[in-house]
Amino acid sequence: MNMKNILLLFLAGAASAIAANKPNIIYLMCDELGYYELSCMGSKTIQTPNIDRLAAEGMTFSQALAGSSVCAPTRAVLMTGKHSGHTSVRVNGGGTPLRAEEATIASVLKSRGYATGGFGKWGCGGRGSTGVPEKHGFDVFLGYYDQVHAHSYYPPYIVRNSEEVPLKGNKGGSIGETYSHYVIYEAAVKFIRENKEGPFLCYLPFTPPHGIFDIPDGDPAWALYKDKDWPEQARRYAAMVSMVDHEVGELMALLKELQLDENTLFFFCGDNGGNDYFRSKAFPRGFHGANVHPKTGAEFRGTKGTLYEGGLRIPMIVRWPGKIAPGSKSDLLWYFPDVMPTLAEVAGAQTPGDIDGISILPTLLGAQAVGRRQDLHEYLYWELGQKIAVRMGDWKAVRPSPKSGWELYDLKADISEADNLAEKETGILKTMTGYAAAAHVDAVEGTFHDPAMHQRDRQAKFGFKRKPAKGSANAPANSFPTKGLYPQEKMKLVRASSEARGARLAVHAFDGNPRTHWHSQFAPELEKHPHTLIIDLGRSTEISGFRYMARQDTGWNGALARCSFYVGDKPDAFGEAIVQHTFTRKRAAQDVRFGQTRGRYVKIVVHSEVNGGPWASIAEFGVLLSH
Repeated sequence: MNMKNILLLFLAGAASAIAANKPNIIYLMCDELGYYELSCMGSKTIQTPNIDRLAAEGMTFSQALAGSSVCAPTRAVLMTGKHSGHTSVRVNGGGTPLRAEEATIASVLKSRGYATGGFGKWGCGGRGSTGVPEKHGFDVFLGYYDQVHAHSYYPPYIVRNSEEVPLKGNKGGSIGETYSHYVIYEAAVKFIRENKEGPFLCYLPFTPPHGIFDIPDGDPAWALYKDKDWPEQARRYAAMVSMVDHEVGELMALLKELQLDENTLFFFCGDNGGNDYFRSKAFPRGFHGANVHPKTGAEFRGTKGTLYEGGLRIPMIVRWPGKIAPGSKSDLLWYFPDVMPTLAEVAGAQTPGDIDGISILPTLLGAQAVGRRQDLHEYLYWELGQKIAVRMGDWKAVRPSPKSGWELYDLKADISEADNLAEKETGILKTMTGYAAAAHVDAVEGTFHDPAMHQRDRQAKFGFKRKPAKGSANAPANSFPTKGLYPQEKMKLVRASSEARGARLAVHAFDGNPRTHWHSQFAPELEKHPHTLIIDLGRSTEISGFRYMARQDTGWNGALARCSFYVGDKPDAFGEAIVQHTFTRKRAAQDVRFGQTRGRYVKIVVHSEVNGGPWASIAEFGVLLSH
């Protein structure tokens, strides 16, 4: 046997030995937790003794990066092992779904006999879509499917496997008796107990400290901060982080109680970069300094929502007693796509062939234990709408927008991304922009078969029983008068110039539900005016006008202003516009009438919107019949 075969056998043996016990996995991710908001990372305001102990018993990473800088895309990257140039979910519109066939960490581990539970905020597909977690490998998922729903800790209900779980006494917003996070956390503990014989994946995308900064006054964590001479919201935020810290301690104790400690791989991280919350003249980067080094004052540029380090740098701690050296630190450059192949290798599972991640197991356990050295990324890639970033070693290229052009930073010398070297280092920038061009493929999102459930979840943020403020997201939608209209159910979409995928498809412009609406495409590329819809009535019809209703939520983006309407006998051959009209900024239905004409097809061309923006949207559209 030659040396190459001996080496291959050794490597296979090392991998098999690691996967033989199929360790349990806990992956706890805090929503919007900043890099410097843990006491083990230097925070001088927030106390996290249990997370500190997790770090003391495990490995802390200084260069772990999120999959994106906002909620939904970063979760999609984590779950699928694909960077944001390949994922189906790249926008944060709310409820955008994974495609039906996409593999996730849960489905990969389930193939190896893992019980799979998720507890918290999903963000990869609203109810009624192809992206719900129970269709992507999770035996159970309890919490929020949509991130707007997740803003409230007192919603009337949360969701388990697409079914509503009522929360007693809750009115939405900050009003209620049942703190949703307690219910979610207790369900996670129950899942671990019920699956103690293992193996299990317990995915904990916890919502704190994001959303409305609510924590019950009776929570022990609030007692740590309630008397501080700080703004109340800053105190509430800190208490929410310490509440999660207390739960980390309880989970560590539970693993020891169940004798699972040494066979459980425990990850703790943030989901994207932190925000500069509670800013003031004294604290221009936020009261808790999520992106400011507590000792040196060095700052990460940007925040959540940007692709600078402030939007991507996250705290990351991994613990596995007896496997990961306690108190170890690593500057390995890695990001969320690497989680899937790492967990798959631990479990002895196969990963899909189209992922972008690299297993970091050699870093966690050591090259000798795994049987190989750590592979490194040639480059890391992010895109968010028209923002793009590429990382190549210490070099970071950022394109904040197409108009602003590319920027280039040497993070080793300039962690604050202040010295733009794009004009000096043209060769390096050319290489990195080449990587960016190669990394992007057009997004193909999943679909909704019933968007009404998803819209209901978004409204649940503020509840259903209390009288909502006029114009709020939960205010009742205006009715759409149908008297004198051609039946909407007989109308069919022929073509739309563009549509925002997910819950804002063109067919929602005449679906009879004012709570849904069509919206023109705004990501990954913005489509500008004119926007066009062509509708088939199914037969030649006498028409005397049209009826339009603007979107019924809190936004006005896309509400129609100047439009042209055409009627014809063929879907691709229209003459002169039958009428031109400028609609006004109001929620109630608006009619435009003309002398009667006959035709089978209707074309709507939108030239402008009420705010002067580039979009178009329609909640309901109808065709007025001649009498």
